[in-house]
Amino acid sequence: MGKVISMTEGTKYVKSGMMLALGGMTLYRRPVAFVNELIRSHHSTGLPNLLTLLAFTASLESDLLVGSGMISTVRSCYFGLESFGLAPMFTYFANRGEITIIEETEASIASGLRAKLAGIGFMPAKAWIGTDLPKLRPDVKTIRDPYTGEELMAFPSIEPDIAVIHAIKADTDGNAIIGMNKGVDEELTLAAKTVIITAEEIAPKLPRADLVAPLITAVIHAPHGAAPTSCYPLYPINGLSILEYTEKVHDPESWEKYIQEKLLKY
Repeated sequence: MGKVISMTEGTKYVKSGMMLALGGMTLYRRPVAFVNELIRSHHSTGLPNLLTLLAFTASLESDLLVGSGMISTVRSCYFGLESFGLAPMFTYFANRGEITIIEETEASIASGLRAKLAGIGFMPAKAWIGTDLPKLRPDVKTIRDPYTGEELMAFPSIEPDIAVIHAIKADTDGNAIIGMNKGVDEELTLAAKTVIITAEEIAPKLPRADLVAPLITAVIHAPHGAAPTSCYPLYPINGLSILEYTEKVHDPESWEKYIQEKLLKY
């Protein structure tokens, strides 16, 4: 079966203290099934914990992880549920200062990943120059362009320990099709030490690939694995399900009750 493993086997790759990167964009193609299984495992063993969550945009799956207590640090340029409102558990812990937030923008995450892809310690860019963002990120330094003398931001390299990306279709070797809205998923497969693909369908071979086999560690068959987020063109957002989450969850107690009803009783 090539690189195909079970969901339970896949979650064992996530260890305490790692930087976990999640693919997809906003409420599209999020690895919800993988997150759900990770939560089940955490409930049973108490592990993993002290994870750093990296997401270009963080959404429902990320809020579920924050609610679980596994996440100590968040790196994302957006954390919310779009038209469905705020992400309740992120909002709860962030307002209380109980989770570390590393301020990011699209430019800082993209530049950090590009630095890793280039095999260098930082990527220079004009982003953030003239803003107050450097005050929030003293680890981000400025440099001078040796040719023009222009001041630039030097965004440090980002190397996730593991990236989990949901695909429309994959083959047993790890090639995958993720569609047109790729976010930074291609970059994550190049930057992360370990890459797990969850896929709606697994075929023996694919005619083409957005993500290529040599970069993929393992593949997991996960039909409807992005629900209730969407996986175009296979299925849309389940708005009622997301509304139910926002209506029922607002603190750790209500999160635990929701998880018991939706995940753990099965």
